[in-house]
Amino acid sequence: MRSAFDSGFSDCFWVKNGGDLATPELGFCGNCGFRNAVSGTIGFLHLSLDNAIHCDALHGLRTNLEDPNNVLQSWDPTLVNPCTWFHVTCNNDNSVIRVDLGNAALSGQLVPQLGQLKNLQYLELYSNNISGPIPSDLGNLTDLVSLDLYLNGFTGPIPDTLGKLSKLRFLCVFLSLT
Repeated sequence: MRSAFDSGFSDCFWVKNGGDLATPELGFCGNCGFRNAVSGTIGFLHLSLDNAIHCDALHGLRTNLEDPNNVLQSWDPTLVNPCTWFHVTCNNDNSVIRVDLGNAALSGQLVPQLGQLKNLQYLELYSNNISGPIPSDLGNLTDLVSLDLYLNGFTGPIPDTLGKLSKLRFLCVFLSLT
């Protein structure tokens, strides 16, 4: 059986479903280069892969936004753990549960990868200049409690997928009717 910590930076392997190997699609943050020095458990590897997925999703957002005030400067894609980044809060399991980027003078568009932040509870993006459609992938954020997109330039409809967010208690959206 292959080790869960195979060498190399271009691919990450982990054991799932009773010993089958699967390869995640990981981008900038998925190099998993630290695995050569670690002989940890599958639980640790799962945690590392979750961090890489969270890192990729947040880095996708960062690269899609203009940031004139450098509020995202700590979002370093070489750091696999986004819990060390400013404006990101994680729980005790190092899962991203909150992104606070309100009133940050950001512009650009949201990315569908945000829907991969499966434990996200708060997405606060109010008072920016973010435009374009609201990604339907936000409907995958089943733990989301608060979605604040107010005072931006979103266009198009509110995605139907947001209707399946049963834990959502606060939704604030302003859509341009142009």
